[in-house]
Amino acid sequence: MQKYAAAALAFTLFQFPFGAQVALAADVTTPVKAIMDATVSNWAGGDSDWQDIFDESKLKDIYSKDFAAKYEAAAQFPAADEDGISPFDYDVIVNAQDACPLEDVKIAAQPPKDNVTEVLATFKKSTCMGSDADYQKVTTVRFEVIEEDGRPVVDDIVTNDDNGNPSSLKSVMQDLVKQQQQQPADQTQQPSDQQKPANPQ
Repeated sequence: MQKYAAAALAFTLFQFPFGAQVALAADVTTPVKAIMDATVSNWAGGDSDWQDIFDESKLKDIYSKDFAAKYEAAAQFPAADEDGISPFDYDVIVNAQDACPLEDVKIAAQPPKDNVTEVLATFKKSTCMGSDADYQKVTTVRFEVIEEDGRPVVDDIVTNDDNGNPSSLKSVMQDLVKQQQQQPADQTQQPSDQQKPANPQ
């Protein structure tokens, strides 16, 4: 009887950390799901309002402090878009100005490395544009998630261009600020199309 009890206790102790790891893996996707849910809704069509994935509450709740600071700095130089607030004139998740309703959306956390967990979001964004293979391609967005103040937050968003070259959104925001600060005081803002990657995928 004692051997059975000891074995049961050992099994319970073994299961707990494993369960904790499963819970952590699930939690780490929470901020990514919030961003992707808003993006899916934005491109779904219909009369629903456009959801800003960088509004004040989201910057505070689902992004790291460093990411939020870099966004707020870049937002001082809004793109020539309708709201006059965003530093981007394109959707940074679909990495384009136009997209179809997103299909086959999947979110998967990768094993953590150096206190960073990469969460992959994959989807098809161009299927309504035609049946050619280019329109059926799967887009992958990499979210770098860290723990801050006891909760998972997105510290960077990485997309790829046509050639598969990665682009860090934090780097894009830093470069945007540098470019604007280097301009003469009487020079107008650079054309918005210079901020957008050419033919993004």
